[in-house]
Amino acid sequence: MTTTTAITSPMGSSVCRSSPFKFKCKFESPAKIRPFSSVRCVSDDPGSVPVSSRRKMVVLLSTVQLLSQFLPPNAKAEDIQSLMRNEIRKVVTKGKAAGVLRLVFHDAGTFELDDNTGGINGSIAYELERPENAGLKRSLKVLAKAKVNIDAIQPVSWADMIAVAGSEAVSICGGPTIPVVLGRLDSTEPDPEDKLPPETLSASGLKECFKRKGFSTQELVALSGAHTIGSKGFGAPTVFDNAYYKILLEKPWTSTSKMTSMIGLPSDHALVDDDECLRWVKQYAEDQDKFFKDFTNAYVKLANSGAKWKIL
Repeated sequence: MTTTTAITSPMGSSVCRSSPFKFKCKFESPAKIRPFSSVRCVSDDPGSVPVSSRRKMVVLLSTVQLLSQFLPPNAKAEDIQSLMRNEIRKVVTKGKAAGVLRLVFHDAGTFELDDNTGGINGSIAYELERPENAGLKRSLKVLAKAKVNIDAIQPVSWADMIAVAGSEAVSICGGPTIPVVLGRLDSTEPDPEDKLPPETLSASGLKECFKRKGFSTQELVALSGAHTIGSKGFGAPTVFDNAYYKILLEKPWTSTSKMTSMIGLPSDHALVDDDECLRWVKQYAEDQDKFFKDFTNAYVKLANSGAKWKIL
């Protein structure tokens, strides 16, 4: 007799065993499904003897045990997402949004494809004294206030917390709503040093750096649009829009004015000095909807970079 039971997970394929039967479990990757989408486990018991009610109960209890490793004890995944976003909005104001978004870039930005090191894993908590992370301690403390309330209901990883908070920071400032799946695991140690792109990189250096992390030139330019909020000088500091690209095209840093010469970083300026990057800068300056769409896709990719996911 074949017994089919639906369970849920955001993970990859695996095989789970439950005496006296073996269950083959096929999990779809989080890139293809929403978190905790259905997974089917099918018994491969070759016997023809009908499974008794007692055996059915054993199978059911085994399934419940498996489910407990993935689903929150008191709520569904959607409820935890809602709880996280609500608590984050209580502590993240528009003025604090840029710092929170920067946390995502600095936690995930250590990822390297070649050796599969770094990535979004909450290790930023161990790296706050590094010069490139100056100022991020305040942003992490802001999120810690929300995390305490969330953990009281359902513990979540710092990696998930940072990923969701970054997407919420964008939304708070008028940007797109970015979906984020849950299930990332935290690291217990810092990531390797000197993995973030320096602010002084040229366009060719930026493209090479982002390529090592799995990002195209288009994704590089789209993600750079995160500087549209904050203190870099690209439009209103608390409004997420395409002003970043419009101002890049004006090259205000070339002015003799001390104020305008301070706008942006050298790595921002480099984008309009490269023909390939400039093509995307112009497109995003003309079409905010396209920028929002491409930023959303690139953010999801960034928020999954190097992530280790919960497994059975």
